[in-house]
Amino acid sequence: MCVLSIRQLEKRIGNTTIFPQIDLSIHNGEAVAIQCNVEVSAHLIQILIGESSPSGGEILFLKEKYDSYKSLCKKVGIVLLNEGVYDRLTPFEYLTFYKRLYEADTDVNQLLNRIGLNKRGRIDKLSFSEKKRLQIGRAIIHNPDLLIIEEPIQNVDIESHYIIQNLISDFTDQGKAVLITTSNLENAIMMTNEVYILNSDGIKKLDVVDETVSQNEEEMNLLSVEEVSVSQDEEDVANEEIPMSSTPFRFEKIPAKVNDKIILLDPTEIDYIESNDGVSNLHVKGEIFPCTYPLNQLFDRLYPFGFFRCHRSYIVNLQKVREVITWTRNSYSLVLDDAKKSSVPLSKGKLNELKEIIGI
Repeated sequence: MCVLSIRQLEKRIGNTTIFPQIDLSIHNGEAVAIQCNVEVSAHLIQILIGESSPSGGEILFLKEKYDSYKSLCKKVGIVLLNEGVYDRLTPFEYLTFYKRLYEADTDVNQLLNRIGLNKRGRIDKLSFSEKKRLQIGRAIIHNPDLLIIEEPIQNVDIESHYIIQNLISDFTDQGKAVLITTSNLENAIMMTNEVYILNSDGIKKLDVVDETVSQNEEEMNLLSVEEVSVSQDEEDVANEEIPMSSTPFRFEKIPAKVNDKIILLDPTEIDYIESNDGVSNLHVKGEIFPCTYPLNQLFDRLYPFGFFRCHRSYIVNLQKVREVITWTRNSYSLVLDDAKKSSVPLSKGKLNELKEIIGI
């Protein structure tokens, strides 16, 4: 069942577009992460909870429109990036207060055990990470259908990361839905395989593959091939011709690794690639992702998409190049049209080749 449906939603302030029209659906048992900047995240959540009006589009919760967050607050849990807590209370008193407020029947002690705060004093003595866990505990104490979390694991310690990850996993296992917003793509990928990127171009789903799953599938495929081969031998059909496609298969995604997951990037998303100590690092929207392919192999795959080997250690997406700067007679660099105005070196021997490509 669809828990949250966003249709043609957009937000503009004057002549500034905060985000263009987007469509997104979140169903029971799903955790969806949206990577976007802090401003976009704040506006999107404010619209979802009724504190701000969209410039267009609609939102459906459990297939119905709602007038304000107050009308569905018992079915939604919210954890914002910056929100206060009652410092003079203990975690038990804090959660008990919200249990009564929501008229919930949750066992507070059991919830405190789940978030690792069963033996803590006043809230003002808690660390930042512990307060984040407490906020998530408060958001799920009334057993909502949808949990919205802003930056769930940003700057938290390892223990809290593990606890929060398990809380979200348990929540979705119960058939609930989770919407996560974060400015860090790596955090989004670590939290879920359902990852979207929201920027001025709109919203786009990122291909994320669990590496352990892909390895198992590869082993099963190899096993199936072996079984088919044995079967053919037994049936003495080895001489039978098998039609083969004359068109070779071409895989256009570039795999990059983040912990135990593999993300598949469109070549056009990559700004440039840098080889460092034998590792090819993909630079994508200010973030870095290691790739197992060596630089030579990457260039062979990316050349048809407009990539240029500008240096023995660099490959650049020519569509992203904004300026060619001459520092000295033998020193050049390429300035990219990205948020950081990244600069990559251009070898002297590659300058004439680049001029020929761009027609100058």
